[in-house]
This record gives sequence, structure tokens and C-alpha cells, in this order.
Amino acid sequence: QVRLVESGGGLVQPGGSLRLSCAASGFTTNAYSIGWFRQAPGKAREGFICITMSDGKTQVEDSVKGRFTISRDVAKNTVDLQMNQLEPDDTATYFCAADLGRCSVIAAAFRAWGQGTQVTVSS
Repeated sequence: QVRLVESGGGLVQPGGSLRLSCAASGFTTNAYSIGWFRQAPGKAREGFICITMSDGKTQVEDSVKGRFTISRDVAKNTVDLQMNQLEPDDTATYFCAADLGRCSVIAAAFRAWGQGTQVTVSS
């Protein structure tokens, strides 16, 4: 059974940085991908970045391009999300998700989800 655990959320001032981590367990292959999604109160869940574990290829949506980066550690089955230049609109619960196959920012492509971690950007 695949299990995902996020860590690293918190409160940060506008313009600040946070680093989230997603630790995956239960995969018997590295032919899977991890995506990050976020959901703010009253808004739809948004997929914005993902990485394919086997080759490190990424997809980054315009909403975070130039501010957020994603990296992987295949040996540890972990993915880090570095978030810079955070804005109040980035406030949301952040989830990582995983499934076999290539990188996607579409929620329906993922069957395994973490519990979420809160990111609040406020002065």
C-alpha cells in the first residue's frame, strides 16, 4: 500500500520561502510520479507542479513558474518543493499525490494522497 507523508508547512511572511517535503513508501519501482496540489477555502483543488521519479522530468504551471521548484531523491523516495517569493494567494492546504506513470498536474491521475500540510502567507 502506498503511503505519502507531507511535512514543512507553516506561516511565512509575503516574499518569504518555505520548503515542503513528501515522503513516499510502498512503491516497488521508481516508475512513478509525484505531484503537488493545493486547495484554498472555497476554491477548487489546483495542481501546479509534478516530477517523474525515474527521469526527473518536471511540469510547472504558470501560477508558480519562476517561484517554485521541485526536486527528488530517488534513493529516499522523497520529493521536495521549494517555494520562494510566496504571496498571500499561495495560502492553502498543500497535498502531494503519487501514482505509477509520468508526471501530471491532473488530480484524477493520482490514487495515493497525503494528508496535507497548511501553508499560510501573511504579514
